[in-house]
Amino acid sequence: QVQLVESGGGLVQAGGSLRLSCAASGSIFSINAMGWYRQAPGKQREIVAAITSGVNTNYADSVKGRFTISRGNGANTVYLEMNNLKAEDTGVYYCNLHGVRIPTAWGSKVQDDYWGQGTQVTVSS
Repeated sequence: QVQLVESGGGLVQAGGSLRLSCAASGSIFSINAMGWYRQAPGKQREIVAAITSGVNTNYADSVKGRFTISRGNGANTVYLEMNNLKAEDTGVYYCNLHGVRIPTAWGSKVQDDYWGQGTQVTVSS
């Protein structure tokens, strides 16, 4: 069974930095894309950044130039480096795996999405 463990959230002043980490464990053959989403109070969950198996990256316009997503070398890990944080970056950040090929009794299958439990990021102004 695939599980995601996130870490690195916390309280930081505006202009500060945080680094989020997400490690996936379990039997995984491949992952199409890994990403970070966030949900602010009273708002819908939104994508922040994503990285594909080919290390192509995409970012929400609101974080371009401030956040950097990367994958760990040889491991099912993903990081989000967040710099120059703003109050509007506050929210619960969720790690996501998309298009995960996992073993089955008859071979393998692709599971659409796995989610982490979320980690709180609070930016004080």
